[in-house]
Amino acid sequence: MRNRFTALIIGILIGAALIYFLRPNPPGWEAAQTGAPSSTASAPAPVAVAPAATNTATTTAAAGSTLAAVKARGYLKCGVSQGLPGFSNADDKGQWAGIDVDTCRAIAAAIFGDVSKIRYSPLSAKERFTALQSGEIDVLTRNTTLTLTRDTSLGLDFTAVNYFDGQGFLVKKEGGITDAAGLNGATICLQTGTTTELNVADYFRTRNMTYQIVAFERNDEALSAYEQGRCDALTTDASGLYAERLELKDPAAHVILPELISKEPLAVAVRQGDDQWEDIVRWSFYAMLDAEELGLNSTNIDDAKSTTSPEVRRFLGLDGDFGSMLGLSNDWAYNVVKLVGNYGEIFERNVGKGSQLGIPRGLNAQWKQGGLMYGMPIR
Repeated sequence: MRNRFTALIIGILIGAALIYFLRPNPPGWEAAQTGAPSSTASAPAPVAVAPAATNTATTTAAAGSTLAAVKARGYLKCGVSQGLPGFSNADDKGQWAGIDVDTCRAIAAAIFGDVSKIRYSPLSAKERFTALQSGEIDVLTRNTTLTLTRDTSLGLDFTAVNYFDGQGFLVKKEGGITDAAGLNGATICLQTGTTTELNVADYFRTRNMTYQIVAFERNDEALSAYEQGRCDALTTDASGLYAERLELKDPAAHVILPELISKEPLAVAVRQGDDQWEDIVRWSFYAMLDAEELGLNSTNIDDAKSTTSPEVRRFLGLDGDFGSMLGLSNDWAYNVVKLVGNYGEIFERNVGKGSQLGIPRGLNAQWKQGGLMYGMPIR
């Protein structure tokens, strides 16, 4: 009995050994033994590999060296519009003015203490993001709406909102249209490459209204078509409508309808990857907001140097070392206000009651006056 049991165990062991040695090779076995590739071998786990060639602008941003590049070049490159009164517009002598231009000047003031060290690049809506991505410009200070898609998919970061806007409609008074509900069945002129067309689609679809779009690449083309009667209404940001109405032969014959159909936070953009540069651009704008709240402006800021106010002393760079945190001199905020002004000053001279546009502060008032503008504390 014992011999029979022993023979059974031995037989089982021999059978198992034969099964092991005679089994088929697994896929990729030969490649593993010889180093040769196998058509049936499983693909290796993906590994992140840096591309052989990298976009110069991306490299610059990633290295955190935009400030160094701007200083070495000796001037700042700002992207602006191709001509929008109140925001970025050149006169017949080539001198630029507007809220977006002053935002650019504030950055130059913070870096150089000199607002003349700037080169402006007029860009269409279609060109603006590519110009920033490619490194053609250092910062985009061109009426541009901050949206989730733009902030997450373009390799860009939006810093501060320098104007809170909303989309509206411009119509001829003789047409008798008094509100947006009267635009059912209308033909509408607009510029492509913006959020404008999407907002129109949302507004009309929600209200079961019909419409037809006539689109142009440039604002001036859309305005010309509207004036020629090719469409019933012109639509863009309300601030732009105030500006473009001035370009018409008889501005008084046209009215901006009361409704705003969207939120248009116009913001300043930089390339992703350079936190220092993003901070400089953001805080150069905040300095103008903080100055207005503190009662500092371009005419009284020198008198403020004798103050005992801790907030004002920090702002002027008299106390603390806040400039070095940005890679700037400690009087960077002083230079912004001395050379450019506070936010109230740039608003009033460019688009406010002291300008041709006559736009009320509205949402762009300081938070203490019921607006949305709110400077962050320098401390």
